[in-house]
Amino acid sequence: MPRPTPDGNEGAAADTGGAAPHRSANSTPGPRTADAVADSVRAGILSGELAPGTALREEELSAAHGVSRHTARTALATLTAERLATAEPYRGVRVSLLDDDALIALQQLRCALETEALRIVRERGIRPPGIDAALGDLATAEAAGDWLATLDAHARVHLALVDASGSPRIAEEYRRLDGEMRLLLTHVRPAYAPGALTQEHRAYVEHALQDPERVVRAHLEHSTRAIIDGRRG
Repeated sequence: MPRPTPDGNEGAAADTGGAAPHRSANSTPGPRTADAVADSVRAGILSGELAPGTALREEELSAAHGVSRHTARTALATLTAERLATAEPYRGVRVSLLDDDALIALQQLRCALETEALRIVRERGIRPPGIDAALGDLATAEAAGDWLATLDAHARVHLALVDASGSPRIAEEYRRLDGEMRLLLTHVRPAYAPGALTQEHRAYVEHALQDPERVVRAHLEHSTRAIIDGRRG
């Protein structure tokens, strides 16, 4: 079955009448919930199978997943709310492109939230509960070459740091960035050799707990620069 191209063009249509934005090899036809459809497309985006700019069409999702157009529309709304997809007038919904301006804005917000959370953690004099388990999960996922599990573990590392602040508002706002943070990490993936992400985050945790004002900014500037430099070749 042909897939949409980043410019929205399609290959020759199969007998389903269109191309599917994402469908796992072991999926089976039949009714699915909007959450299940969103999960499938999200996996395609975060694995890199669906490139930035790829068109996500209701009719193709409906045919590929055996759902109504309404269910497909709800799934796309979920992905748009997570900022993994972008709805544009007269162009429909496409996989989000985290351009340089959006990337810098995201990292600035992350820096403000995570720095303040870690400043509070430092004042409390505690080691964030769950941080060592999260780092262990990150190491396991990287060793297995499981990218989606790596994204999950990476998110747990940062959430463990933020949650340890005991501030519900900081934690709530940080969680709103989850989809974009996963998309960011997918963009920076080529810059990391196997195991390097775990090594970097083990060092980050230890240093950030001592000097969050300096270390958080340096950590995020490093990933920002890796993405921008990679785009410019």
